[in-house]
Order: sequence, then C-alpha cells, then structure tokens
Amino acid sequence: MDRLLFTNIRRRTDTYPVDLLIDGGVFAEIAPSLAQAYPQVPCIDLGGRLVLPPYVEPHIHLDYVYTAREPGAPGAGGTLFEGISRWSRTKAGMSAQEMKRRARIAVKKQVLSGVQHIRTHVDVTDPALTGLRAMLELREELRDFVSIQIVAFPQEGMYAYPGGDRLVQEALEMGADAVGAIPHYEFTRGLGIRSVRRAVRLAVKYGCMVDVHCDETDDEQSRFLEELASQAYLHDVGELTTASHTCAMGSYNNAYTARLFGLLERAGIHFAVCPTENLHLQGRGDAYPRRRGVTRVPELLAAGLNVCFAQDSISDPWYPLGSGNLMNVLDAGLHVCQLTESEQIEHALDLITDNGAKALRLGNGYGIAPGRPASFIALNADNPFDAVCERAPVACSVRGGRILFIRNEQIHTQEPFLTGGELSMIQKIGGQQAVEQFMADKRVV
Repeated sequence: MDRLLFTNIRRRTDTYPVDLLIDGGVFAEIAPSLAQAYPQVPCIDLGGRLVLPPYVEPHIHLDYVYTAREPGAPGAGGTLFEGISRWSRTKAGMSAQEMKRRARIAVKKQVLSGVQHIRTHVDVTDPALTGLRAMLELREELRDFVSIQIVAFPQEGMYAYPGGDRLVQEALEMGADAVGAIPHYEFTRGLGIRSVRRAVRLAVKYGCMVDVHCDETDDEQSRFLEELASQAYLHDVGELTTASHTCAMGSYNNAYTARLFGLLERAGIHFAVCPTENLHLQGRGDAYPRRRGVTRVPELLAAGLNVCFAQDSISDPWYPLGSGNLMNVLDAGLHVCQLTESEQIEHALDLITDNGAKALRLGNGYGIAPGRPASFIALNADNPFDAVCERAPVACSVRGGRILFIRNEQIHTQEPFLTGGELSMIQKIGGQQAVEQFMADKRVV
C-alpha cells in the first residue's frame, strides 16, 4: 500500500486537528481536511489523539535482560560494582541464541510501548564477543520494527579487563555504532582518564559516536565527565558524544559544578539519564539524608544541554524491575528531578522523543514533517499534559508508512487493509508472517 491517510490527529503544537497523508513511506502532506482532497486513499481516523514521533530508547543493555529471573541466577540488588560481579558470573554460561531470545522479548515490549529507536550497550569484555555477535544479528533481524544502535561497551573495564581496549576496537571493526567506556570502574584515576581518551580517539578513527558510562557513583571525587567533555571539545566530536548516568554530579560542590558547566556548554555533549536504575543503585552507602543518585537534570536543561531519559535495565543483575515502557521512566524522572512545573510537564515528552533522537543523531530521519520517513505513534490523549499525567498508552504505531499495531477498538479503519490480532491490528504487507511471529512471542524465560 503506497498511500495511506490518517485523519483527525493532533501534534503537540496544534490547536485544531489535522490530517497526515503518507505516500511511498514518507509524510507527503500535513494539513486540515485532506480526506476531502483524497477520497480514494485508505483512511484511518485517529479520533483527535496526540501524535508524536516514536519514542527513543537512548540507553539499555539488551544482552543482559531477564537474566535476574533465570532459576539459580544471582539476583539484582545492591551496588553497581556488585552487579558487575554478578554479571561476570552470569554471562559465562550464556549462548548467543539465548541472549537473542531474551533481547527479542525486551525489544517487542519496547516496540509495543511506542519505541522505534534503541541504543543498546553491549558488553565486549568477552574474548568470544558472544553478546556483540548476538546483537549484531538481532539488529538486522528486527530492522523492520526498530532501529538498533550498538555501543561497544567494556563492562569490566577497558584496562581493568585484560585486552579490553583491543576488544572494543575489534567490536567497532565488526560493526558497532559507538564506542563506550566505564572510567570509574578502572583500577586508578589514571587508567580511567586513559580509557576516556582512548574511547574518543577510537571514535575519531572509525568515524563513530561515543557513549561513556560516566561517574555512575556517589563519589564526589569521580570527575571523568570533565575529561570526556574536554576530549570531545578538543577533537570536535561534542555532537557525537553522550555522557550516560553522570550520577556523581549530584554530589559535586557548587563551585566546581559552575566551572564544569562552562566546559559542558562549550563541548555540547548529550546526557542520557536513567532515573529508575540510579534511584535503585545509588545512595546505598548513605545513612540519612540519602542521595537520590540522579544527575542535575534541571540545571543541564536550563543550560541548554541535551538530556534524554532511558530505561537502562530490564530485570538483570543490577535492577530487578523494568518493563521497557519509557512513559514509566519519564514519570519517575519528572518526580525525582522535580520537573513538575506546568511548562516542564508540557515539554516533558521531549525527554523520551526529540532529545533522544538528537543523542542518537537521527537527523532528518526523525520527526513529523513533509519529506521525512512516515514514522509516528498516537497516544490515548489529546494534549501533552494529559498524556504525561495519565501515562497515556500508545494506541497506534506506524513505521515508514507501515502500521506496526493499532490497539484501540475506537480507532476506525477500513477493511481489508487491516486484520485483527490479540494485541494489534497489523497491516497486510510484505513480511506479514514475520510481523505476526514477532508480536506473538510472549515468553520471557
């Protein structure tokens, strides 16, 4: 089906409903009353629902998901470093096929909650690169449903793990999209700085992005963010660089932070924040008052820096919960960061849509505008404030002009273009069998 018309939709800035005409997989026209101009085009009435670009998951670990639920597996809980130790034991016996099976379930859950773009950090501190091979395969297998970026992430340290830096480089040569590091886990500050510099230089060499697990600790002396920002600035790769977590910033003194922000603004790097995960992990060594464990999000936003929210983990050695639904993550993040003024709530959806797209460098491949790929979601709400307040579910998801699912019976469609299903009504298009198989798999363990 080359052409499809969605009527009665509201974008975040619309004061009245408009229509979307899709032609050849791209947005052709966006205007009121298009149904009258194109009476022969198949039409779906979205009933005044709020339409957004798809959700973006900017930080997750798909090779880890659901490992906390495996019988006999070490459970989640405790500190970051305890989680790393548990994962080191868990991954030793996992096959690539088992990692793919679990990751496929997590991706399906995210797709059904409105996500169409994912950045996954994949542990490469494994001489066989089992997780990387599994995620490279999954990236290709699921490309019709979701775009997956892979970060070559040395979970046990670029230098603390023997040959970790060589494994990161090998992963980039195999097709990883970004280079990662974990400087606060290295044996010394010097090795941590060395890992950050190595990550940035590898990014320059391979023309890829950088995403560093940076200062995910309560230690106010953990200051690798300044090194990452300075290297990004000196090598002119700020727009390609993301600092994930940066929890220690919540413990920095204000004099140091004021100086740091000047560097961050010059570097122009992105920030991926994982509110639920770090609420769980951080502050474990505190009595009271107990720290929240989340970076200075309001201050970063006020400085004009790009911040996005992420799930991080789904039931793995670090975190026992997680559903992959970014609306839940957003709700938690708004509360812990005290982003609850009316204007902040009105713009909150940026934290799981546009801001994540900037960090992933999606460019003109993202957004609702003529000539761009026709990908969007429709929520069961008609304005941003109510959508956030009610954690509005996704009623419809469209990718490249193809309907992934329609969940609400009140959305009116024209047969025979759609067919019923338990969770969705999926367009009869090429690859229909693969779509149905992907949506049908419900097993976790």
